[in-house]
Amino acid sequence: MATGTLPSVVNRYKVHLTLFLLIYIGPLNCQQFVIPFKAPSDCSAEEFFDISSLSCVSCGSNQRRSTTGLSCICKTGYQTLTTDKASITCQQCPTDKPSVTTGGFGCIRCPGSLSDEGKCQCPPGNVLVERDVKGNLLEEASCVTCNGNSPALSVPNHSGDRCERCQASFINTSCLCNPPNVLAEGLCFPPGSLSTNVNPSVNYAELKFSVQSAWFIKNLYSSSAACLVFSNLTACQALGNMCVMNMHSFSGVSTDACGLFNTIFRSRAALSSTQDISYWRVNLPWLYYGDEPGLASRVLQTDPVPIRFSFRGKNKNTDIKLLAAVYNVRGEFLRWEQVGGRNLQLCPETTTKQAAAFSFGTAYQESCDLSVAELLGTYPEPMFYDVFMDLGGGENRKLLPLPTLVYNQQYNGRFINQESMKSWYLSRRMFVVDTLSGREKSTDSLPKVIRVASSVKIRFQLVPRTQEGQVFTPLMTVTYKDVPITDINTQTVTTTFAVEYEMDQNEARIKTDTALGVMGGVAVLYSLLKTVSWKRRIASPLIDVETMLKFFLFYAGDLANVFFAVTVGTGLYWLILYKAQQFVSVLLPLPAQEGQFVTYIGCAFALKAVQFLHKLILQVSIDVFFIDWERPRSKANRTVQATGEPKRDPSPVSIWRTYFVANEWNEIQTIRKISPTFQIMAVLFFLEVLGFSNLALRDPWPTLQRSSQAYTPSYSLMLRYGLAATLWLCIGLLQVIFFTVFHEHFVEDKIRQFVDLCSISNISVLLLSHRCFGYYIHGRSVHGHADTNMEEMNNNLNRESESLCGQRGLLPNTEIQTFQVSLTNRLRLQYDRIREQINRRHGPSRLMDACSANQFEQRARGYQTMNHFLGSIIDHAYPDMDYIVKDKLMFERVIGMEFLEPTEKSIFYNDEAHSFSDVLFYGNEATLLIFDTLFFCVVDLGSQSFVLAAVLTCVQQMIFRLIRNTLGRKNLVRKTLVDERFLI
Repeated sequence: MATGTLPSVVNRYKVHLTLFLLIYIGPLNCQQFVIPFKAPSDCSAEEFFDISSLSCVSCGSNQRRSTTGLSCICKTGYQTLTTDKASITCQQCPTDKPSVTTGGFGCIRCPGSLSDEGKCQCPPGNVLVERDVKGNLLEEASCVTCNGNSPALSVPNHSGDRCERCQASFINTSCLCNPPNVLAEGLCFPPGSLSTNVNPSVNYAELKFSVQSAWFIKNLYSSSAACLVFSNLTACQALGNMCVMNMHSFSGVSTDACGLFNTIFRSRAALSSTQDISYWRVNLPWLYYGDEPGLASRVLQTDPVPIRFSFRGKNKNTDIKLLAAVYNVRGEFLRWEQVGGRNLQLCPETTTKQAAAFSFGTAYQESCDLSVAELLGTYPEPMFYDVFMDLGGGENRKLLPLPTLVYNQQYNGRFINQESMKSWYLSRRMFVVDTLSGREKSTDSLPKVIRVASSVKIRFQLVPRTQEGQVFTPLMTVTYKDVPITDINTQTVTTTFAVEYEMDQNEARIKTDTALGVMGGVAVLYSLLKTVSWKRRIASPLIDVETMLKFFLFYAGDLANVFFAVTVGTGLYWLILYKAQQFVSVLLPLPAQEGQFVTYIGCAFALKAVQFLHKLILQVSIDVFFIDWERPRSKANRTVQATGEPKRDPSPVSIWRTYFVANEWNEIQTIRKISPTFQIMAVLFFLEVLGFSNLALRDPWPTLQRSSQAYTPSYSLMLRYGLAATLWLCIGLLQVIFFTVFHEHFVEDKIRQFVDLCSISNISVLLLSHRCFGYYIHGRSVHGHADTNMEEMNNNLNRESESLCGQRGLLPNTEIQTFQVSLTNRLRLQYDRIREQINRRHGPSRLMDACSANQFEQRARGYQTMNHFLGSIIDHAYPDMDYIVKDKLMFERVIGMEFLEPTEKSIFYNDEAHSFSDVLFYGNEATLLIFDTLFFCVVDLGSQSFVLAAVLTCVQQMIFRLIRNTLGRKNLVRKTLVDERFLI
């Protein structure tokens, strides 16, 4: 006896252990919603396809699959007996009545032959009669016209070809469904099974009104009652569809579609779940994931999908396979359908372009305007889709349900899915067009409102720090548009289908912000160093408002470089990493996530513009003077009018050399180390002609040329900026290298040529960029004179080339002609006194003679005074304003600051690098190149047009070149006392 009870004890132990594991271990691990894939054709002859659980279920004893494969029927020779509300049993007919009635619920003798299905056959035109007028089953069937006279319990079928038993709900009552039973849509329900006071309204929250739907009036009660009382699978699906048409919305009304569905859902709690998914109750469609707080994040961000995506290599996998179980509005299962084409994508695009939506990594978005009249004709009834991701697996094919987020779903009047993820209610099942629920009077009337899925978006989220291309469960977001019908021939509705990919950008954002913080701190120190250097060069020990303003101007330029370096580096990083990866490890930021990056670019451009304007103002306000070393060679006779006696005066020195040098200086003010025109044309050639712009598209393919038939995704602003900025900088850098290494050595070097011109012209140039700091170009001729004829000039140049004369340097036996000068405060004060006298002479005064001759004479005197003073300084004529010549320390050159302060003597630092070009465009190529790059990129990001950006950049360069030339010309005239009419 003990051994006899052992199996039952073991079985109970197994059951208890299973329940323990389900109850206590299950909640510890987040549920992976994966189900096996089954189609009706996969079910055997003894199985039927359960449209509720989407699986094959075994038929009962003596049963077989029906013709549709969606239910079970009795085998040939067996009659049907109803034993409960959800299943049937079959009993074999006796030998004296071998035929089964047409309804399958009885056995009978036939007047003639039997069909292959074991049922009686009648000649054509006759109706098989198996019951009398009272509905009693005859001993033997007859082939006569069906008698529909009351009180028969049989009625003609809808086709009128045979008499059949009353509908199954009438079995325990009568075909008349007498009160208190409730008749609804041909079904007879027991009293009290479900309140008949249902709410057939469809709420259009966007339009703020409801519609008493004719479809809901006709089918809501019958579907919900049949689902609750008879567990009718099709009725349960139809009820679920009506809840979906009502946007899955919960409200205080428990008698609307979703309220009735949830009432039945709760009544099924005691039964087992379908497919081991607790949210999928027996016989019901799966519409909700549950209302636990934080459930959405657990479903969407916990378990990776067991598929690995790869962009290249032998394990390349970019195919996204989605399947949908398709139901009609009556709850009938139609088919399994591959997602693609026009089931979820309403826009009439080509097959090739629509297929691009399901290529992993390709950001897909298509929008179009659809005619309401066309929608009414194409979609008379909505189709409903349960979407799954096909995980493959061959014979053990698996499916992963796609959670759906209905943007219009309400919970007690609140749009919960428009809030944070914590409030989301994930759901299942969706439709794209509903022209049925908005019909008020009848299902054949013109709808008052139609609902269209204006946005269907499938989002893939990458698993953090994955190196194998894994993603979390995809999310499908659906937004519906309520369109009130006014004029169907003119009305249109916009719809969008999109597939997007995202990853957690917090780590990248933190790294970017860290880089900005660290480099920004370094920029502060560097700007402070520049400010200290500036204070030394203007010989001002006080920290005043001007000092603070100067610091912020310096910091603007340095911070602009920081933003520029970080943004270009970030854009180039994403460009290389995303386009070159094999297994998917990074995904591009979404357009909404690029806002902070674009802000950084805007900051870089604004700050760089401030720096550029600052440098421009400094360059057009420098102090410049041309020191003429030429001395008269002989004296000429001149008759004095007062006495009539001849007098010998020195012959005047020609001013044309000074004018010539001034013109050359005026011309080199805006020369650059690159050709701006070539720069723009080259960048456009690479981007538009060679197709480099295609590298910035939101797909993983590094191809330069795209077929016109292929889908072209949108551009990534980050990739577009990184590509354009890098290309602009690379071409600019190559130009700088070419001009510096080749052009300036073998073709033309305008800076060195200007220095040579100064020597040949016997003109030195003093440039003061700061109050006590500037540059000196020593142009004193080694031949003593420059006003000479061609023969003597050629002889002088030949003697110089053959080293038959002294060298050009400021110091004896040196070649260095360019210097950085740090002046004493005493020298600067004397310089300012002379300038003040000149300015006073040229200022408006009532006592001044207004004639031009007097102005020229005063200008000439001022020029001679300044020329004599500066020449005397260079010749060490003033011991109290003397200077020394020395080399700068390497560290001084690096940081751009002089350690020694010129207290007693000025200091001339040897400068073989010709750094006087810092007061020209030529010496600020880095600033100009970055400014042009940012200007080009900012215009492009705003217009999405490289051509427009190139045109506006060219116009900007021309405008600022004109401004620099014009203002620089006026400053040259004002500071050098050269007449503007001689500047050509």
